[in-house]
Amino acid sequence: MTEVSSLTGRLLVAAPALTDPNFDRAVVLLLDHDEEGSLGVVLNRPTPVGVGDVLAPWAALAGEPDVVFQGGPVSLDSALGVAVIPGDEGPLGWRRVHGAIGLVDLETPPELLGPAIGSLRIFAGYAGWGPGQLEGELAEGAWYVVESEPGDVSAPHPDRLWRAVLRRQRSELAMIATYADDPSLN
Repeated sequence: MTEVSSLTGRLLVAAPALTDPNFDRAVVLLLDHDEEGSLGVVLNRPTPVGVGDVLAPWAALAGEPDVVFQGGPVSLDSALGVAVIPGDEGPLGWRRVHGAIGLVDLETPPELLGPAIGSLRIFAGYAGWGPGQLEGELAEGAWYVVESEPGDVSAPHPDRLWRAVLRRQRSELAMIATYADDPSLN
């Protein structure tokens, strides 16, 4: 088996041709990627459910919009916390994924993490791929792989994130940001 180059911490941006409704115009932060598979969360799928409605202790730390996001189609009954914590050292209850971005252990008392958190987002479910599955989708052109920025996790207008991430690319990907939602209207 060939070695997989890790994409952990990078973004998957759905190509306009990706037809799976779970990932239409999705921006996925990869939290783990290795030869055993991949796991990520969709950053731009807010739900109408408030964080306080399901995880009241964490509500005060959640960024705007302070709702739960649908992290993907897998395990919608589980929650993942992703937080940006500046600096070299993260507090107990937080595991660095990439740069200042990390996973929060939601069993940790929020008051232990609160002073360190720059932003927090709660996700119901996640996106997952088995061994080699994501690489196959990448080879088919379903996703663009780009660098993440800490602000992507807490984008205040998640509905604009797909275009914003593409627009900031210094390549032909920036042009794709202008792709019409419904090409038949062109």
